Parts: sequence; C-alpha cells; structure tokens
Amino acid sequence: MRKKISVVGSGHVGATTALYLAQKELGDVSLIDIVEGLPQGIGLDIFEASPIQRFDCNFKGSTDFAELKDSDIVVVSAGLARKPGMDRLDLLKKNASIIKNITENIVKYAPNSMILMISNPIDVMVYLTYKVSGFPKNRVLGQAGVLDSARLASFVALELNISVKDISPMVLGGHGDSMIPLPRYTTVSGIPITELISPEKINEINVRTQKGGAEIVNLLKTGSAYYAPGAAATAMVESILRNERRIMPTSCYLNGEYGIDDVFVGVPAVLGSNGIEKILELKLTQEELKLLQENANLYKKNIVELRNEKEYSFI
Repeated sequence: MRKKISVVGSGHVGATTALYLAQKELGDVSLIDIVEGLPQGIGLDIFEASPIQRFDCNFKGSTDFAELKDSDIVVVSAGLARKPGMDRLDLLKKNASIIKNITENIVKYAPNSMILMISNPIDVMVYLTYKVSGFPKNRVLGQAGVLDSARLASFVALELNISVKDISPMVLGGHGDSMIPLPRYTTVSGIPITELISPEKINEINVRTQKGGAEIVNLLKTGSAYYAPGAAATAMVESILRNERRIMPTSCYLNGEYGIDDVFVGVPAVLGSNGIEKILELKLTQEELKLLQENANLYKKNIVELRNEKEYSFI
C-alpha cells in the first residue's frame, strides 16, 4: 500500500512541493486549500502531466479537510504574507490562527501522521503546532536549514566552479539573517571550505546565504522563492518515508540540547521512519553556541507575545 502525503496550502510553495512529491513517487498526494477550485485545478493539472513525465501517483485536490484522512505525513505551507500596514505581531497572530485551525484538523483526521511545517515564521509556527496537536516531539518538525544549506552549497559551487553534488553544507538556527552558517562543517568531497576559500570570500558567501530569500524577493518584485523551498520540503519527506536516515538541519523541539529548552530551533537531525530519530549535538565554538542560544531566545520572545493573546494562552 502506498503512503499518503497531504499538502495543506496550494500557493506556489505548496503546489511546487506537491509536484515534486508526485514526481518522486513518494506516495499518493492530496493538495488541500480553502479556495474553491484552486487545489482541484492544480491537482488535475499535475495528474495530467504524469503520463508525460512518467510518474505514477494518485493526486487529488480538495477544499475538505476530511481529505487528510489516513495521511502518513502532512506538509503545511499555508499562511499569509506580510501586507502594507501590518506589523510583525499582526502577521504572527493571523498565521497562528490559520496554523491552529489546520493542526486541529490534522489531529481530527490524521492522528497518526507526522507534521512538517514550512509556513513562516517556521520555528514559532511549529511550536504552536506541537502544542496544539499534542503529538510526540519526533513527529512534529520544521523545514529549517535544508533550504538555507542548499543556498550555501549553491554559492560555494559558484565560487569554486565545481559541481554542487560534491558539497555537503551545514547551517544552524533560524531562517534568514539569524541563521548560522558553519564553514568548517561545510565540505567539498570531505574537504572543509575553510581550506579552499579565503575567509573574506566565505564571509561574503555566508551573508549572501543569510539574505538568500530577500535576494529572490527583490528580483521577483511581487513574489518569493518556491522551487528551492519545495525541493527542501520534498527531500525531508523522502528521508522520512523511505527511512533514509539522512542528517538534515531541521527545526526540532529541544529539551536541553545545546543548553536550550522548550523551543524549536534548527539543528542537525537524523530523519527516518519515526520522524526525528536523533538530534546531533555538534561541537560549537562559544560564539556559535551564543548565536544559537540567541536564536532560541528570540523565538521564545515571539512565543511569549503569542501566549499573551488570550486565544493562545494555553501554549
């Protein structure tokens, strides 16, 4: 029997993720959205591409959360983008309301599933999902550094004029300016990039990685990245459903690791059939550990702000 994967949110990221999942034949895919006709149309379009691209997948689009039933894993990409006049807390509250509703439906229809959060702000939304669902911590995770490390690998390949296939990148922490690239843990065929690239160039690459999403937004003018985010989510689902046990930077619930408690932060983890199989604690410098803990404190501050709202006092 094939696995079932549900993707909630059929915007560019959700639709692209659903396409990649189908192309890899990881299981049957359901695309769910509240906009009537949108998930059905995208689903039919992807299914009609399957004879040409030669992939077998039952693909269904729906506006009914009951379609989540029997899902092995649910990928959540729904949420609002920040609009003019909307401050950060307004956006946090609106997306929290969306994610809370989605999570309640996951619990109702797919209580044995795993949840992969890719909606922003990821580390706060995945914490909310964890609290609302009551699922064990290994079954709730966020797409953190897989996307950012891919950007790091891309820029290293450009600098060295080599294949991206030989690069194993590593970043920690949050998404965006707060991420922590780790050059000495980023290797080319086992060789740390610190042996191949000057410190000045590494710093330039790190900064470009941190601002990778903003760079694309500035180029597109009216949108944001979706091919690379969709590929990152798909890689994580593949490692879980095929029990590949790949080590990936993942937003995980920490309970003492790295001196951090009760918050989701991006750290390297083994992803397999049980979801988060193991969290790896790297040997960090004092500065790196300080930056990671500052990431965690920032997310805790956001969680407190959300908790101060009566609707979310339970978290």
